[in-house]
Amino acid sequence: MSGADGAFRILHVSTGNVCRSPITERLTRHALAERLGEARMGGLVVESAGTWGHEGAPMEENAVAVLLEHGADASDFTGRELLDEHVIRADLVLTATRDHRAQVISMGHSAGLRTFTLKEFTRLVRAIDPATLPAAGSPEGVVERARALVQAAAALRGWLLAPSPEADEIYDPYGAPIPYFRSVGEEISRALDPVVTALTGVPAHT
Repeated sequence: MSGADGAFRILHVSTGNVCRSPITERLTRHALAERLGEARMGGLVVESAGTWGHEGAPMEENAVAVLLEHGADASDFTGRELLDEHVIRADLVLTATRDHRAQVISMGHSAGLRTFTLKEFTRLVRAIDPATLPAAGSPEGVVERARALVQAAAALRGWLLAPSPEADEIYDPYGAPIPYFRSVGEEISRALDPVVTALTGVPAHT
């Protein structure tokens, strides 16, 4: 398990690491920076990788366009293939689909308790009383709160099942036109909002 450097590492996983997981990585960073400011974000590291990752590949152009429309930074991205070391270092793994979740867990490293689909994690954190989590008043507090959130979500998993298998899936927009990428970007953004609120204790600006 990670955390040796005191940071809390969030790893987003999809297939190619050129569409869904880069969008999710950069939208997560953008939302965290908006809520916490750069200073308090110090304890959180957000990364991504792909189960069939296009190692060294740039992000898909439509994914870049979607990030820019959301005001997020799309620069300096390079695709990565998911490696054991990524899973070992991650404190929270959020995947696009149930298949990705199963692949991460099958790699071992006691990943089961910290690996969720993004939508599954959203559903679980909505059920957690934020008052039961440590305050996120400092970088150390943010890390402590994030660890407590993952433990609480893991404890709830058997009680809050998805209404349907499809409810936990974010489908692959690879090769699709920009409107489909936009819909996936919105889907990811909506799923991330309660997660970032739970991580930071700060609701989105409306």
